Amino acid sequence: MDKLNNILSEAGVSKVKLAKYLGVSRQMVYNYLEMDSINEWPLEKKIKLFSLLNIKSSNEIDDINVDNDLIKHVNSLINDDSTTLVEKGNLYFDGIKNSDQKVLNDIIYLLKDRLVNNDEESSNICKYLYYFIETLETNPETKFILAYIAKSTGFVKADEYAFDSDQQFAFESILYSAMLMYLNGSASRERLIEVHKKFEKSIEIKQEEKLSRTQELYTVQSQALKELGYNELTRENSNEVLEKMAEIQSRKI
Repeated sequence: MDKLNNILSEAGVSKVKLAKYLGVSRQMVYNYLEMDSINEWPLEKKIKLFSLLNIKSSNEIDDINVDNDLIKHVNSLINDDSTTLVEKGNLYFDGIKNSDQKVLNDIIYLLKDRLVNNDEESSNICKYLYYFIETLETNPETKFILAYIAKSTGFVKADEYAFDSDQQFAFESILYSAMLMYLNGSASRERLIEVHKKFEKSIEIKQEEKLSRTQELYTVQSQALKELGYNELTRENSNEVLEKMAEIQSRKI
């Protein structure tokens, strides 16, 4: 199995990619690779592995040479766009181009694979990722963070600018400088405490503003319902109430 692990590593096949190709969880892949022999694998999974490595039996594994031809063959299967999409349920892929469908499918697969263990850290990662995505429309820096991570981990070239090039350049330079301080431990504890207190204060202000805005909207909604003679907001009167709320807010301008 050590030989197989080396082959997969040299061919650029991650555990996540192999799990997706085999149609199992990442943990199951780890279980497979810890077995004494490939012959202990379920027949269907073993056949798929043989197909991936372009061999007919486990006896040929020791003779595999990871060259360009094998890497091309492996990539053609492991990155196949025709891979079956996850069960959609209430999520519809209609209207999304094929390449974006594949990216969306891979994201869903990775999140599902992470959540399958039901641990708190994975739940928080996915929850924070959701919050992260929610800020894309209001905080341009969110996109720059994505670009920085993609570059620093080698997925895209350093001179690629998918967004506003000047702002992205400035942001990446500043973030790289901050990351160097973090990794080198060059910032003093006292200085970090001082900066973090400012960070905490800014968060408190934002939360207070959000709460104030929510309370304001609730007050305006209550006033709109009262003026219209309704006791509560319903699906039938929602448009009328929203129009009345807009009118009430315009009176304050």
